[in-house]
Amino acid sequence: MAWNELKIGKSTFFPVVRKLAEMKEIVFDKSFLASAEMDMELYYIFRDVSRDEKDAKKIKEIGLRYDITIIPPGALGMEFVKTAGHYHPYIRGSALTYPEMYEVLEGEAHFLLQKREEEERSGIEEITDVVVVKARKGDVLIIPPNYGHVTINHTETVLKMANWVARTFCSIYEPIERKGGAAYFELTTGEFVKNERYEAVPPIRFLQPRDTGIRELELELELSKGVAIYELLKVSEKLKFLTKASQAQFLPPVYLKIA
Repeated sequence: MAWNELKIGKSTFFPVVRKLAEMKEIVFDKSFLASAEMDMELYYIFRDVSRDEKDAKKIKEIGLRYDITIIPPGALGMEFVKTAGHYHPYIRGSALTYPEMYEVLEGEAHFLLQKREEEERSGIEEITDVVVVKARKGDVLIIPPNYGHVTINHTETVLKMANWVARTFCSIYEPIERKGGAAYFELTTGEFVKNERYEAVPPIRFLQPRDTGIRELELELELSKGVAIYELLKVSEKLKFLTKASQAQFLPPVYLKIA
C-alpha cells in the first residue's frame, strides 16, 4: 500500500516519498542492495500539515512547521526500515542546533539519537553520546540541540508520527550519509551493531521518551492528558524553544538515568 495523499479536514496533502535509491549509501546489508528494486518506496513525509487555513497562517507566523511521517513495516535485508537520518543547523548566533518535537501517532518507534562534536581546526568528528528511545503511541520525544537522529520501525505495523520543527532551515543529511549511516544499525534480530565507519562511539543508552526535556519545558501538564502535540498550537508560547536560542539553552541534554 502506498500513502499518496493525506486528508485532514477539507485539505489534501501530498508526500515527499523516500525511495531506496536515495538511501542506498546508509543501508547496512549491501548484499540486499544488489538485487533490490531501487524504486522501492520506504516512507512518506507530509510537510506543512494543518487542519485549516487559520491554523496554517498561525503556524507560519510563529515560524514552525508541522509534519506527519508514515513508515510502513519492512526490512532492508538484515536491517529494519528506517529514515535517512539527519542533523539540524545552528540557531543563528548560538552554539545550539535547532531542537525538534516528535509524537508517535500510531505504532511504535525506536528513535536513535547521536551527539556529534567537531574539532574546529582539524574538522575531526566525534560522537560523544548515543541514545535509543523506545516510544509507543501517544509518547512524545524532544530531540535536544546538537543531536542528530534516525527513526526505525522495528515492528510489523505502520508507524505514523508527527513533529514540530522550525520552518526556516533545511536538515543536514551529508554527515550521516558520508559515514554510511548512524553510529549503530538495528538488525531484524533486534541486535544493535556498531557502524565500523565511525572510529569510536560510546555504548547505547536506552531511555524513555519523557527523559528528554518534557519536564523542564513545563509541557508535562499539557501532554499528560493525552493531548496531541498539534494542540500545543493553542498555547504556542510553549513552542518557542524550537526557534529561539534563549529558550533552547534551557533544554537539558538527554538525561543520563542512574539506577
